[in-house]
Amino acid sequence: MSDIAASTPVVGKPRRELDRAVVRFAGDSGDGMQLTGEQFTSEAAWAGNDIATFPNFPAEIRAPAGTLFGVSSFQLQFGSRRVYTPGDRLDCLVAMNPAALKVHLLDLKEGGLLILNTSPFDKKNLDRAGYTGNPLEDPTLGERYRLHKIDVTRLTIDALAGLALNAKEKDRCKNFFALGLVSWIYTRPIEPTLEWIKKKFTKNADIAEANTRALKAGYHFGETAEIFSECYGIEPAEMAPGLYRSMTGNRALAWGVLAAAQRTGLPIVYGAYPITPASDILHELSQYKRFRVRTIQAEDEIAAIGMVIGAAFGGAIGCCATSGPGLALKSEGIALGVMAELPLVVFNVQRGGPSTGLPTKTEQADLLQALYGRNSECPVVIVAPATPGDCFYIAGDRAVGRVPGQRRRAMAHPGPEGAARHPDPLPHRAGGLLPLPAGGGDAGPALGAPGDARPRAPDRRTREAARHRQRLL
Repeated sequence: MSDIAASTPVVGKPRRELDRAVVRFAGDSGDGMQLTGEQFTSEAAWAGNDIATFPNFPAEIRAPAGTLFGVSSFQLQFGSRRVYTPGDRLDCLVAMNPAALKVHLLDLKEGGLLILNTSPFDKKNLDRAGYTGNPLEDPTLGERYRLHKIDVTRLTIDALAGLALNAKEKDRCKNFFALGLVSWIYTRPIEPTLEWIKKKFTKNADIAEANTRALKAGYHFGETAEIFSECYGIEPAEMAPGLYRSMTGNRALAWGVLAAAQRTGLPIVYGAYPITPASDILHELSQYKRFRVRTIQAEDEIAAIGMVIGAAFGGAIGCCATSGPGLALKSEGIALGVMAELPLVVFNVQRGGPSTGLPTKTEQADLLQALYGRNSECPVVIVAPATPGDCFYIAGDRAVGRVPGQRRRAMAHPGPEGAARHPDPLPHRAGGLLPLPAGGGDAGPALGAPGDARPRAPDRRTREAARHRQRLL
């Protein structure tokens, strides 16, 4: 197939202009819906739209394929005006199996675009999804929505004919067919996805070629199939000039920690136990040792808070991240930091449910635990971001950037912002991030810096801290 100039208007079918659109990709947890949504987000951002996303994946370790519990989805709102939320009602739903249709159909607007992959609608999958009959044969579905029944699986396999891949490997490429189709429907450029495929699968030419073929096949299908009478266009959003990045809250928190390390001139020790949905911060920080950030994967939550307390005692800035259950385990360690007047920062990326709860479902539910979840008089500063981009300033200025000079404990509380994507302008220069500007108000000099007139620690503690800090450096 020839290359596609996807950024040019489609010839032959009318194009209707929209202010914004809400699209959701839904399928089994093995169908690649998160990847599909992320790449469509990149295409929308590349086209200049404002965006907001909501990834939603199952909390079960691996629910049986085709069941309601195993449905994974990714929702995106993009528009030519400022977008503040991922949206409530859907303009377009792409359902890759019966379970995805049953879970998400009620969120689709009446008259909305419904794209169904017909291949999985067999008796086995219908039974697993709890259907007594085949919804494809229900005439009311076509009456309420603009229904398009497409055998995505078969069309993908046909597009990959001649490649040295087995049937299972070819089936995995169907998400790129769906991505190409939706990219045509909303006239989004597919060049960013083609470039991503090229870089991602450098060492596996067959997989790269398969995904590229599937993406272009889906795009051309929308362009040539008679079932689609029109496509939709959304103009670039009017945004202030600057450098923008499609940023998740967890990555913004990690970058804020890096900026704080540069600003304060102190080493940062980040100790964390992997816990969803906070683990991405550890993954991101582990790549940047050159910025004087030391990452440690602890064996449990109590060990993690103990490590950062020790780092703070030694003169570094101690940081860790957790979620609701881990915050409960860390409460005694946080109280120890308060009593010892050591600078600590805890990122609590909140999730739903009590105890182990719903690990993959973000929620704003831990505020009372953060405020009052410690014994006796144990004050802790609580800061909460409003957007994914705000997480950068939360970490770099209000939390990590200020605790060394004030010997205080701070707790940052992102909720859904941790996993959502949003375009935000960040301080930038060639070669790296700009250090954050000096904070105003109560941001005093760092502990031990010139101008710091606070009482010094005992001599023995000072000597031990110096030795410990030397090892960190």
